[in-house]
Amino acid sequence: MAPDMTNTADTAEHLRNALDGRFRDVKNDMRKKLNLEIFRPHYTPNTVIARAKVAEQMQLLAAAGAAEDSFRKEHGGTGNVGAAITMIEMLAMSDLSLMVKAGVQWGLFGGAVENLGTQRHHEEYVPKIINLGIRGCFAMTETGHGSDVQSLETTATYDAETEEFVIDSPTPTARKDYIGGAAETARLAAVFAQLITTGNGEQVNHGVHCFLVPIRDDEGNDLPGVTTSDCLYKGGLPGVDNGRIMFDHVRIPRVNLLNKYGDVAPDGTYSSPIENASRRFFTMIGTLIRGRVTVGGSAAAAARVALDIATRYALQRRQFGAPDDDNNEVLIMDYLVHQRRLFPLIARSYALQFAQNELVSRCHDMQTADDPDAEEQRELEARAAGLKAANTWHASRAIQEAREACGGAGYMAENRLIALRADTDVFTTFEGDNHVLTQLVAKELLTAYADDIRSMSPVEWVRFAANTVGQRVLKRTAAETIIQTVVDARQDNEEEGSLFNRGTQVKMFEDREEYLLSSVARRLQSKSNEMSAFDAFNAVQDHVLHAAQAHIDRVVLEAFVAGIESCPDREAREVLEAVCDLYALSVIEDDKAWYIEHRFLSTERAKAVTRGINDRCRVLRPHAKTLVDGFGIPEPLRYAEMLHPENLPD
Repeated sequence: MAPDMTNTADTAEHLRNALDGRFRDVKNDMRKKLNLEIFRPHYTPNTVIARAKVAEQMQLLAAAGAAEDSFRKEHGGTGNVGAAITMIEMLAMSDLSLMVKAGVQWGLFGGAVENLGTQRHHEEYVPKIINLGIRGCFAMTETGHGSDVQSLETTATYDAETEEFVIDSPTPTARKDYIGGAAETARLAAVFAQLITTGNGEQVNHGVHCFLVPIRDDEGNDLPGVTTSDCLYKGGLPGVDNGRIMFDHVRIPRVNLLNKYGDVAPDGTYSSPIENASRRFFTMIGTLIRGRVTVGGSAAAAARVALDIATRYALQRRQFGAPDDDNNEVLIMDYLVHQRRLFPLIARSYALQFAQNELVSRCHDMQTADDPDAEEQRELEARAAGLKAANTWHASRAIQEAREACGGAGYMAENRLIALRADTDVFTTFEGDNHVLTQLVAKELLTAYADDIRSMSPVEWVRFAANTVGQRVLKRTAAETIIQTVVDARQDNEEEGSLFNRGTQVKMFEDREEYLLSSVARRLQSKSNEMSAFDAFNAVQDHVLHAAQAHIDRVVLEAFVAGIESCPDREAREVLEAVCDLYALSVIEDDKAWYIEHRFLSTERAKAVTRGINDRCRVLRPHAKTLVDGFGIPEPLRYAEMLHPENLPD
């Protein structure tokens, strides 16, 4: 598969179109917008400068109507959910601080108002959220509780005499922590708190709900009862004004409760269209899924920028003389070890982007449907959780490897990589800690998407899983027909060539997932007969995570197969086929010990996996530049001084 140099630009364009997917027009439009000088990356650890720059960029985006896709037509937007997610993902290529600020304002804060509020909130707030007339923050995480949102300590106690809620931080650990926008810019906070009413002289807790709480006046001063503080310097994201908020019996009107899923009448009577408190909570949280989808996609975009820079550097940097030509040093990309460092990560970036495209498309369809299916909604939440973890872990690994692959040059701020590494570091823990999210994936698989198990409590879902997992049927992705075809055409033999057979690869991923899920269920059942449900869960937690990871890997591979199928250009498809081989074999190699231990691979065939990876690296070497051109990163956003020798001193 030697490249025809006259066609590499065409091939790169076809690769980009395939990677861009359903919302490629939105991405192309954003590429034009991000070519403006104001969006050129410029690293500074100075929080004042960084925050001022992001504020200016936000104003430009708002003026250009960039936020309108995030909101429904009847509320002043366009209702194009997929475009809204895509827009914020693209911002990650410019500045992750800008991506986070836009995501908080229009995704999290704005999404809470639109998805949890009702007409009174939509009319009063949404148009001003779109045009930055109101700047808000999303006050969920507390010092004492992050992932366990149901146990938040902040209270909202209803006072029927004044028809007000009293928002209070009853303990030091109830402080709202790390909240984007809380340090400076936010005037209004979407505060998650325990809703408490009084009935028959006793207080009743109805669980976590969301309230709109003003926190600053127009001059930026804290309002009475509100104390904000600045988190100041963090590991990255200097343009985001993360802050902390404490409430001391702050009174807000009854109508500031975002009341789509739970309301309080003037007399204090609580009502909800969802009677079960746990299901009500997860329904509310599920409507905010867009933030999790965006975080994963944005981390993946940052990884592609880093791999793009590192690959181009490796195509111009030379090191050590060739044995037969001391006058010419060898390009570092010509060393197999360097290909081994970068190409599998590039392959994973392609794979994850195809999976992300499928996720964004499903999210768009679900959130624009008149009557979304409850089971599909839960599947979407699990998919979003799994891909968020996969994308953000990949970003951390890929950006670090890209930095190291550029040596000392990669450590210079002018070459972008240290900022990308620092800014994406927190992505593995915000919008859900990755280990917690991976467990969520396993929970959905083990409980077969059961309607009556909506709690994160290990005790409840372990008991259920132990009794019902045998009924589980493997759920394939949207490309079910394509996948079944390639599986039916697989080659089940020990010959090395069969490792390049797509059906064989898919079957190896499926077999691993099914075996891990069924075996973890058997272990749970066995241990739950010997010990408490929690202890049983704790004893197999590593197994649970492994099963979930196997599921995510399989979903990603299936999305890649479907992505290749959708690419009309023959040469681009050939490149994608080799990239897909590299992704599949790399995943198998990473878990080679499990495959050998459980006799899914012989030792000889395991060695063939390594040889196969080396072979695909050699095949893809002539296409290195084409592969990163396919990422479609605008030139001003990939800019690194080391890629421009004309800027180096004489």
